Amino acid sequence: MSNTLVHRAVLRTEIRLFGREPGGIFWILLFPTLLLVILGSIPSFRQPDHSLGGLRPIDAYVPVTVLIGLLMGGLQGMPQTLTGYRERGILRRMSATPVRPAALLSAQMALYGGAALVSALLALAVGRLVFDVTLPEQPFGYAVALLPAVLVALALGAVISALSRTTKIAGAIGSAALFPMMFCAGVWLPVQAMPDMLARIVGCTPFGAAAQALNQATAGHWPGWSHLGVLVAWTVLLTAAACRWFRWE
Repeated sequence: MSNTLVHRAVLRTEIRLFGREPGGIFWILLFPTLLLVILGSIPSFRQPDHSLGGLRPIDAYVPVTVLIGLLMGGLQGMPQTLTGYRERGILRRMSATPVRPAALLSAQMALYGGAALVSALLALAVGRLVFDVTLPEQPFGYAVALLPAVLVALALGAVISALSRTTKIAGAIGSAALFPMMFCAGVWLPVQAMPDMLARIVGCTPFGAAAQALNQATAGHWPGWSHLGVLVAWTVLLTAAACRWFRWE
């Protein structure tokens, strides 16, 4: 069997297994949009806010909910799955079959990356149809910013997988990383409303840079090269760390 067929077979299997996990489907695919609906149901979130440059809070939170889906998949979903496979010896047994562990790793990245993108599209659609949120005025720039944001989430998840010996440890590390990343993405305070100094500091983090790049594309501007550079730099750094520390057994 060719490597392409092996990778496709593993991906199909992982998709079926993911479909049997209601928790993963909820937190990655549905929770970000549900949060958007809850926030949009608050009347004050549908009124223009001068601290957001005249935007409504619900407008500012659509890019945030897009990033939440990436965070859930990269920091909570993939690490626990891969660590569980290693903990149960599945990766070790796979090394003696035509299905190499690398096929499983690539399938996991494709699965959770794809789920994050579906979550992003769902949040954008609901924001537009339910709350009349303007779609990104620079759609190509939005896609250019979203792709490295997905990659950096997966790279961070790979680092967590590399550092975790058990699923409990993976869950603990993932949760510890999740909340500061959510803050940087603007969950508690949209980046547009942050003081300038805090916004600059947050912009040096992967999801702070992603939030600012998505905001710029939404407003019709090309994402800042500095923000894209931060995303690329973090992706390279985290990928190198994951390759250095990852163990199949």
